[in-house]
Order: sequence, then structure tokens, then C-alpha cells
Amino acid sequence: MIFDLNKLSAAEKQYYLLHLIAPRPICFASTIDKEGKVNLSPFSFFNIFSSNPPIVIFSPSRRVRDNTTKHTLQNVMEVPEVVINIVTYDMVQQTSLTSCEFPKGENEFNKAGLTEVPSVRVRPPRVKESKVQLECKVNEVKPLGTQAGAGNLVICEVLMMHIDDSLLDDPLTSAQGLPKIDQRKIHQVARLGADWYCVVNEHNLFRVEKPNTQLGIGVDALPIAIRQSNILSGNDLGQLANVRELPLVDPSFDDAHLKQIILYYSINPEDMEKELHRYAKKLMEEGKVKEAWQVLLAMT
Repeated sequence: MIFDLNKLSAAEKQYYLLHLIAPRPICFASTIDKEGKVNLSPFSFFNIFSSNPPIVIFSPSRRVRDNTTKHTLQNVMEVPEVVINIVTYDMVQQTSLTSCEFPKGENEFNKAGLTEVPSVRVRPPRVKESKVQLECKVNEVKPLGTQAGAGNLVICEVLMMHIDDSLLDDPLTSAQGLPKIDQRKIHQVARLGADWYCVVNEHNLFRVEKPNTQLGIGVDALPIAIRQSNILSGNDLGQLANVRELPLVDPSFDDAHLKQIILYYSINPEDMEKELHRYAKKLMEEGKVKEAWQVLLAMT
């Protein structure tokens, strides 16, 4: 189906976009008003947009239901500071509870059973239970409209980071003397549509080698038999094409299964090619791209 957003209601636009543009990281924002009253609320319109200067943006949108604004937005207009607490799986239910529309002045820390801890550079408190806390100053609030559902970009500059030691590797493993983050330990939670969430953990993490300055040859430069394979997927071709130059046959490459394929299918080159492609695919699923290339080169 094709949807013309100009013909959808605000609620319909929100429904489809929030399901499709996902997963979204969650900004668990603690703010304070000019009277010193604390507010805590989650926002999934959130991401990083610059590392130098360190800029993150979240958006407290106007409510679709009645076009009212949230206390967080009101607070950052009065006191342009915020702590962005990263949400992990072990606190997701408490985080969700703070999204209730409690009356202004009600402290969501108390309602959700979370613990306030003083910040170093800003006035709003941090959430002790969060393993990552970003103290920020608000550089600008940019409204995107006045109609129901319109966002308000809260452009924040990160001043201080608090990272739980349990997320860090040994500092001695870094050449710069700074500890590295173990991505497998954070277990961030991300927002999907409706009541759906997802969690980042070791069961769904995978690596994709980044080209950076090393230019890959591209899928268009792959041998035609590989490029037009009925077995290798687009992801497979992407891995094979992320090499700086076409590999050459390595005479020292020794693989027992490869030898079996060649021996068994030697009288039928077409079947041999299919088996080689299947085996190369299996190797790439194991992260063995160099070995997969050697298997594919066996037909040359």
C-alpha cells in the first residue's frame, strides 16, 4: 500500500511512523523548573547528532490527543539544563511508569521508586539506577510547529558523562589509557510502536566490518558467477565486495570440506559451483570472509 501523509490524521501518522522508524533509543530526561521541582520523563525521539561539540537532541512533542505540552518542555524553557539517563532492561518498567501524566510538581522519581543523585555541573538530578548519565546544558529549543504532534527539538550539549564501571573493560587494554565500553554489557532498551520494546544484548548483537577509508571494490566488481548467484544473498555479496581488491588464490589454503566438494562434484561443474556457494555462505555466517573467498576462488 501507498500512504499519502497529507491524507492521514495526526494519530494515524504517529501510529505508522512510530512502528516503522524503530528501534529508537530512549532519553530518560530529568529536568527542573524555576521553583526547583524535579520532573522525570522518557522520550524516544532522541539521538546523537555531533561528537565535537557533543550534541544530542530529544523532542518532547505536543500531545496528539489535545495539543498540550509536556512538563519537560516547560522545564527546559525555564531552566535550560537536563540529565539524559540511558534506559537499560533492568529499569524499563520503572521508566515506563514515569510516562504517566502526573500533575505538575509531582516527583516521578518517587512515583517510579527511582533514586535521585546530585549532578556535578547541572541542577537536575541524575537517576542512580541508570548505568549511563549525561549531564547537559540546553543550547536551543526549536519548535517544529504548533499543531498536535509537532516536535520541539531540545538541542543539548553534553558536559559530563557518568558511566558505571561494570560496563567498562580494563583501562590497560586501551592504547590511550582510557577504558573501552563493552557493548554486550549495557543492555540498552529501545522503543518500537505501541507497547513494543526491544533490548540490545549478546543474543541479537552482530558485527559488520566498517569500510572507513578503505574502499571496497563494490558488488559491481565481483565476478559475474558470484554476482548472479542464486544462493548468495545481498548481505553475502556486500561482505565479499568489502575488500580493497579481488583476492587471489592462496596455495596454502587447506580446507577438508572444500576438498570433499571438489572431489565429489568434479564431473559436474554446475553442481560444484552451487555447493561452493553454499559452503562460502556458511563460512560468511561464521564471520570467515577470507575463507569464503578462497572457497569461491576454487572454481577459477
